[in-house]
Amino acid sequence: MLDECIEGLNIRPDGIYVDGTLGRAGHSAEIAKRLTTGHLYCIDRDIAAIQAARDKLAAWMDRVSLIHGNFTDLAQLLAEAGVSAADGMLFDFGVSSPQLDDPTRGFSYMHDAPLDMRMDQSQPLTARTVVNEWPQEELRRILYQYGEERYAPAVAGAIVRARGQAPIETTAQLVEIIRSAMPAQALREKQHPAKRTFQAIRIAVNDELTAAERVIGQAVPLLNKGGRLCIITFHSLEDRIVKMGYAGFVKGCTCPPDFPVCICGNKPSLRLVNKKPILPSEKELEENPRSRSAKLRIGEKR
Repeated sequence: MLDECIEGLNIRPDGIYVDGTLGRAGHSAEIAKRLTTGHLYCIDRDIAAIQAARDKLAAWMDRVSLIHGNFTDLAQLLAEAGVSAADGMLFDFGVSSPQLDDPTRGFSYMHDAPLDMRMDQSQPLTARTVVNEWPQEELRRILYQYGEERYAPAVAGAIVRARGQAPIETTAQLVEIIRSAMPAQALREKQHPAKRTFQAIRIAVNDELTAAERVIGQAVPLLNKGGRLCIITFHSLEDRIVKMGYAGFVKGCTCPPDFPVCICGNKPSLRLVNKKPILPSEKELEENPRSRSAKLRIGEKR
């Protein structure tokens, strides 16, 4: 959703912008080329993305700063970079294509690889730990809550039984265990039987839902008046968090509904640029099928 994001940011040539999820640097390149005296701060927890961006953004490095870090620490990272406020911020909560396409990272159920799934490969928690060490009830919970897997109890039980025989080391092993737990009708569905389980484990490994909640609370106060916040999500759980996070800043007041007058003093600090999420165009869906579940929500600082 490159064009929609660039339009949504309403970029000024002299503005300060943040790409909180650098990834392949596609969004960053389009932002940077529109700046003159402005500056772009790019954040990513994956050091491979930072390293690759040096080549992708080479033509504009005079107006770009690359920051290796987690956007959940947004306020701290920007303070350390000397940034007190920004005119626009962009966050793309999806897994980057390089991470999905690199078989060694363990994100994909289409390739055999060690169970990893870490966006930041310096963190200790891996998918192998989740699969082999987390209690069955916790596995069931994340599969149901994060993956919306209706066969969560059966899949969790199959994982625990399999690891009781020998540790589960690879994505291919996990896929076969998931298949073994599914009823025949589920295996005939168009969607890959392991998709929801892999999504759930990835979210757990990278603590993605907590990250979504934290970044909204930090980003809005750091925007200048008129600054835009663009967030892309790829599943309903994240979109719900973004929608509710925006709503809190749009409403402002945090007093209980039965209070006759406001006593908290909080004023609305955000307006919704699009009341309904922006969805991918037909052209984008043809060129990038992975964007099918993407939703873009844009807010503007009041």
